[in-house]
Amino acid sequence: MTHPVMADYLRALSSHEGPGLAPLPLAACAGMLGLDGLGLVLTPGDGPAELVQSHGERTLALEDLQQVQGQGPSLDAARHGALILLPDVADGSAFAPQRWPGLPVAMEALGVRAVFSFPLRVGVIGLGALTGHRTRSGPMTTDQLTEAFRLTGTIAEIVIATTAESGLARTPLLDDPGLHFAEVHQATGMLAAQLDTDCDHALIRLRGYAYSHDRPLLDVARDVLGRRLRLDLVDGGDGHSSP
Repeated sequence: MTHPVMADYLRALSSHEGPGLAPLPLAACAGMLGLDGLGLVLTPGDGPAELVQSHGERTLALEDLQQVQGQGPSLDAARHGALILLPDVADGSAFAPQRWPGLPVAMEALGVRAVFSFPLRVGVIGLGALTGHRTRSGPMTTDQLTEAFRLTGTIAEIVIATTAESGLARTPLLDDPGLHFAEVHQATGMLAAQLDTDCDHALIRLRGYAYSHDRPLLDVARDVLGRRLRLDLVDGGDGHSSP
């Protein structure tokens, strides 16, 4: 049975005329699941995971952190279809420290104490992930997990239906100009041209700078786009342009 929150959303979809996916009721869904934040990540084919909608003051920072490190529960759920239930990120005996070295400590620093990532799949087709977090540790209840599986199943069906209607190879939900990390892709392209290299290497340079300087990837990307930071300078400099 579809939860009333999603039932109302499904009825509203028929009147949505804007680009991309109609805004999901993530605040209501987070409350239903006992979470402090939710992030919807979609993966267009072999492209990078994209945060397309979010709720919660720490969600963007949590997803940005995973983008910087190139690892994490959202990425594993989206790329590999893995269900990730991490009720206590500080639990050193759990798999997280071995699976994502350095990430649990960084998540703690954000005030995130528990993370739960649910893959979005229809059969063998991987579409992305829905990741929730809490500022306190503790597992989700059986009822909450059941609702989370229902929710991700409904969202996956919506994504597939929208893609099928468009007749496009890539999901039109990623055509939304409000993508959270659009500026990261723009900066990657600019840096690739500056370094005369491919985008994969440019993204590694961008991530490396963000990681070594303990900065959000999005902030670094904006500095590159604003020409306040030049990563093509010789090694050893800080890369910042003079005013």
